[in-house]
Amino acid sequence: MEIFLIRALQFVLAISILILIHEGGHFMFAKMFGIRVEKFFIFFDPWFHLFQFKPKKSDTTYGVGWLPLGGYCKIAGMIDESFDTEQMKQPAQPWEFRTKPAWQRLLVMIGGVLFNFLLALFIYAMILFTWGDIYIPVKDMTHGMRFNTEAKQLGFKDGDILVGTDNGAFKDFSADLYRQLSEATYADIVRDGKPMRIQLPGDINLLGMLKNDPPFVRPLIPCKVDSVLPASPASKAGMTKGDRIVAFNGNVIGSFNEFTEQIGRLSDVIALAKSPADSMKVRKATIVVERETTLSRDTLSIVLTPELTAGFMTPSLGMLYKPVTVEYGFFESLPAGVSYGIGVLTGYVDDMKYVFSAEGAKSLGGFGTIGNLFPAEWDWYVFWKMTAFISIMLAFMNLLPIPALDGGHVLFLIYEIITRRKPSETFMIRAEYVGFAILIVLMLVANLNDVLRWLGYM
Repeated sequence: MEIFLIRALQFVLAISILILIHEGGHFMFAKMFGIRVEKFFIFFDPWFHLFQFKPKKSDTTYGVGWLPLGGYCKIAGMIDESFDTEQMKQPAQPWEFRTKPAWQRLLVMIGGVLFNFLLALFIYAMILFTWGDIYIPVKDMTHGMRFNTEAKQLGFKDGDILVGTDNGAFKDFSADLYRQLSEATYADIVRDGKPMRIQLPGDINLLGMLKNDPPFVRPLIPCKVDSVLPASPASKAGMTKGDRIVAFNGNVIGSFNEFTEQIGRLSDVIALAKSPADSMKVRKATIVVERETTLSRDTLSIVLTPELTAGFMTPSLGMLYKPVTVEYGFFESLPAGVSYGIGVLTGYVDDMKYVFSAEGAKSLGGFGTIGNLFPAEWDWYVFWKMTAFISIMLAFMNLLPIPALDGGHVLFLIYEIITRRKPSETFMIRAEYVGFAILIVLMLVANLNDVLRWLGYM
């Protein structure tokens, strides 16, 4: 419950900041052009609100709603999600959105997206200024990588050290590494101390690389015990720090990656168990360890917990390898943050093509998926990095040419500027209803996917 609350608080705080900045972009341009803003709300307020106030001599009511699905800036004389058709039946006023030149209305509509994107770039810059760029170079991962069957069919072997591709050298182990491999025609590696080159097709499905279990590639972690939790199954069986696991239930183990794969197979077997007794039989495991202190092999009998954990820890990547930190001064961080943010946006846009596949539709996630992006412990570095990413994601999604989104309004305004013909209010209202329906369907699908994952059906 505590983990849920920490993630929920981070999610709500991040969304609140992003909504405030996004709607603030619309608000600023509207005020700049003398357009009246009737409401400025963080979160939606159907039926009631948590708080609102209207300053003296102000046309705007400010408030906080109770439904954290977004926010809104109600601009006078504009057809939006409020569907205020009564206002549109009244004579047009000089302070209304509809009476302003198309270029001014266009700036009002892109203000939210622009502010979200600028916010992301600023956050990335301040992250670099505050913490620097911290990463573990892939070429320094001397234990190499663990590859799945698909990767091995292409010529990779467990223990290969990745160096780069025809698209350049690898920096760190991240989604960019997968993206680079998916588009490469060859990969440079080091195998047994010797440089080698592996030919690649250049069009590997990125979504499949990430979603496969096990995934295409991940860092190889030696199965050497770093610590044992008190009163855990491993402790009761006699496991100690420094033990190296070499076999699990008769299967040879060469890395912690293989150990977790064996545990995953047990999970599948337990799912088919017909009784608690059958489940208990599966959880009784035999582990063979090598002991450096006695130069011997010991066979341990261990009963895994119902969650299939043993209670020992292996070294993390940060313990195995020394991270590199590139520090930035304030003025250096600004262009570096811009470059980083543009790279994130480019990768996100490039990955959008997978959304329109059947597997991509299954990968859509709602509020639960977004909430799980945040760590189980409050970490400001990760919080700001996730907030910046979501800000870029929302900026791009809002630019999609769907009525009811900013991008839909922008599309109609560009049409008006080019043709010098303004779409009728009837058409705009109908388009808004269609766009709103599309958004509701997408939201239902994304959140239904979250529920199905939680229930174990996806």
